[in-house]
Amino acid sequence: MNTEIKALQFEMSEDAKAYLNKKLDRIHNAEGMIVDLIVALKKEKDFEATATVNFRWGNTVHVSESDFELQAAIDKMIDKLEAKITKEKEKVKEKR
Repeated sequence: MNTEIKALQFEMSEDAKAYLNKKLDRIHNAEGMIVDLIVALKKEKDFEATATVNFRWGNTVHVSESDFELQAAIDKMIDKLEAKITKEKEKVKEKR
């Protein structure tokens, strides 16, 4: 799994990087299904956390969340991402 993390319009601290990596461990069980995971964190009026997942069978999942705090935006995005990955995993199991 190729993981790319981008911080746009702000400098991401080491603590924030560690927090994001800790949260990404929640989707570690789906690592064999994922080719690319791209996370973009953007700061405008509030923080926007966006993730794009490319699965090995060609499907792509995109989730986005925003909040006034970076950690809250990351939490919401990871929750949504985990649900989408689980749903995609179930779809593949049904086809077999």
